[in-house]
Amino acid sequence: MIIEQVREQMPLAKGPVAKILKQSDNYKMMVIGLKKGAVLKEHKTAVPARLIITEGHVTYNEHERAVDLKRDADFEIPVNVPHSLLALEDSICFLIQG
Repeated sequence: MIIEQVREQMPLAKGPVAKILKQSDNYKMMVIGLKKGAVLKEHKTAVPARLIITEGHVTYNEHERAVDLKRDADFEIPVNVPHSLLALEDSICFLIQG
């Protein structure tokens, strides 16, 4: 029901809605909901990570590179590189770290 909770919270959220689906000592899997126009502020990951878009359309931004990611896209996020996300549509993403 975690994905449903994220979807329900998105309309009133002022930013991203993120919840942990599962985690262990070796990995973490999160669901991130972004309504159209929402930004996940610039940040870095210290561990290998993959972003999977299950609904919507986002732009991944790092330095001078922007990558459009639509439904069913997956993207390897580089370690220790500042990046952000912009939702071009209401979007649901999964983030796998580790």
